[in-house]
Amino acid sequence: MVMVVTADVVIVGNGALGLSVAVETALRDRSLRIVVVGSEARPGSASVAAGAMLNCFAEVTGRTGEHPASRAKFALAREAARLWPGWLERLAEAARHVAVPVRSTRGTLVVLGARSTGDGVGSMRAIRAAAEEHGEPFQDVDPYGIGVLEAEAGDQPVDALYLENEGAVDARHVLASLDAAASGLGVTRVADEVVSLVTAKDAVTGVRLSSGATLPAGAVVLATGAASGRLIEQLPPGTVQPLLSGTGVALETQRVRGEAVPYVVRTPTLVGGCGLHAVPLGNGVEYLGATNHVYFDAPAGPRLGIVQALLSGYIAQFDRNIAFSAVRRWHYGLRPVTLDTFPLLGRAPVPRLFFATGTYRDGFHSAPAIARHLAGLLTDGPAPEHDPYAVFAPGRKPIETMTVDDAAERFAQMALLVAVERGMRLPYIFGAEPIAAACRQRALECVEQLGVPVALAPEILGAVSEADANRIRQVADYLSTVATRP
Repeated sequence: MVMVVTADVVIVGNGALGLSVAVETALRDRSLRIVVVGSEARPGSASVAAGAMLNCFAEVTGRTGEHPASRAKFALAREAARLWPGWLERLAEAARHVAVPVRSTRGTLVVLGARSTGDGVGSMRAIRAAAEEHGEPFQDVDPYGIGVLEAEAGDQPVDALYLENEGAVDARHVLASLDAAASGLGVTRVADEVVSLVTAKDAVTGVRLSSGATLPAGAVVLATGAASGRLIEQLPPGTVQPLLSGTGVALETQRVRGEAVPYVVRTPTLVGGCGLHAVPLGNGVEYLGATNHVYFDAPAGPRLGIVQALLSGYIAQFDRNIAFSAVRRWHYGLRPVTLDTFPLLGRAPVPRLFFATGTYRDGFHSAPAIARHLAGLLTDGPAPEHDPYAVFAPGRKPIETMTVDDAAERFAQMALLVAVERGMRLPYIFGAEPIAAACRQRALECVEQLGVPVALAPEILGAVSEADANRIRQVADYLSTVATRP
């Protein structure tokens, strides 16, 4: 069955990225027939579950500047930060008479807890260095005089800095504003799920929906987050790298004791994880996030042990008064994660197919910049000669930013970091090296399973260690297919 609706552009996914691409493209060319496909409930959407921190410098780590791809990702984040104020204004204008006010919070306090390892110290040092290099204002803060926090004894912050230009927006408000803007611009919405791509003569010509209908299209954009993975699997072997799911758990709470944070409070980004963060939502409500566990096949809901670690981390390292807060809502979202942890942006090797996914933890923040890039490709033709995001081309082989031995070492660091943050204390007569050695060996065994010596991020190695034989074979087949690719 072919739908009556035909489209110049079909965007698969109605989260922050999919809708941003739709709105930006419609603003550039009002003659285009644009259709966005996605369930109204947005199940598993990372956008719905997001804390929506507009953090750029607060995300910097000691490895941010070490590789061209890492530097390009940082440049993307900086460009998005520059675009956000104007983007919210453009959404309000596009929505016309039904504009949705968007709550925003200015200011981000980055705190390093007493349990942090050398990786956290390195991240704090890197944030300061990057801010100084790019002229980003920040203030060093006395970690022992932070009035908005009341950590447990022994877990008080040991370092802190404040970034006045970074903050957050309310993700739910932004999604409502995007919905209104898309409606105001005449973007067609189809409340369904795309189950497959339709191809003819090796080009994508549309999508097939769960209802059985086929929606023809001049171009198809995959922007459906982690769910894009099952559509990638339908492409010829080796076309695009597999996509994993980074599960994130967060909750909204109502203060009962103490004051809610007046600005974003977070820990620095650590190896393999995103750290803790608290975002004020107004009237004593706080968003507390988030966990990060990567899977090839994500569970339907969060694991209890991960939830326990999240809550105990807040109470101990941020504010013990949070223990008295009332839970208003839980959030559980699936972040789209590539094998190399870098995004998939732009034209696919398959004609008429485009990607705006694989953004891991940066999709919401990067949405205005990615939308601008994709809209340019959809309306202006080929990418510019000096495309700043060419490194993120969907058809690339996995980007390796370290050696296999380095990857094994970082896997060991991640394991020790998690153990220390969850309370591991060894007797003074023992060191952590035997544990680290066992973790390094496990990481190398994971690489050996894949059959190709590839340096993967520690959280990806963790996913490999938990994957079943079918997933291991799928990744191994992909890696062997692209091994000889430049």
